[in-house]
Amino acid sequence: MTLILVVEDDSAILRGLEDNLRAESYEVVTARDGEEGFRLLRERSPDLLILDIMLPKLGGYELCRRARGEGITVPILMLTARGEDADRVHGLDLGADDYVTKPFSVRELMARVRALLRRGKLSALPERLEFDDVVVDFLGFEARKGDEPLKLSRKEFGTLRFLAARAGEVVTRDELLHEVWEYRGFPTTRTVDNHIASLRAKLESDASEPRRLITVHGVGYKLVL
Repeated sequence: MTLILVVEDDSAILRGLEDNLRAESYEVVTARDGEEGFRLLRERSPDLLILDIMLPKLGGYELCRRARGEGITVPILMLTARGEDADRVHGLDLGADDYVTKPFSVRELMARVRALLRRGKLSALPERLEFDDVVVDFLGFEARKGDEPLKLSRKEFGTLRFLAARAGEVVTRDELLHEVWEYRGFPTTRTVDNHIASLRAKLESDASEPRRLITVHGVGYKLVL
């Protein structure tokens, strides 16, 4: 499961971030000051750091500088009440990957979280997937269920590989359309749903009661291993 560290001293903002991140199936660990945040960053090695700038004990800029100085490459999304270009540039120069100014839209923030996580994980797409009696070789475009070869289309391989790269996480239809089909306008389409249905028919023991390719209603899909 993807782990996100949130370092924020405002209780209301922290609680809201926790609730929204957990609603999207992320594991969340939190800190209310920079020193505790830096300790957790080193000990827990999160997949993403959401970092407030104005923090007690150790400020966000300094935390970011120390992290990059130690070779910690975790994506960093900075939060701040400051809106000046100079502040944004300073954070990015220190090694932050993105920057959101308070007050922010939760929807926009979550989109930025997904983008940063996707950017990091797509560089390490899995070469192979195994579960139950299914074996998928993504590089060779070969798949088997038990002793029987499976015929998967290129888009089915792509869909399954993208889900496997984020196994256990909810992946939205828009993300699949963007990454697998390279759609940019996200038209209303049943394309993703139809491909998931086809994959279930080929991979699941009982497509009517899927155990691996799970629908998260109103959000998207996730691969459970």
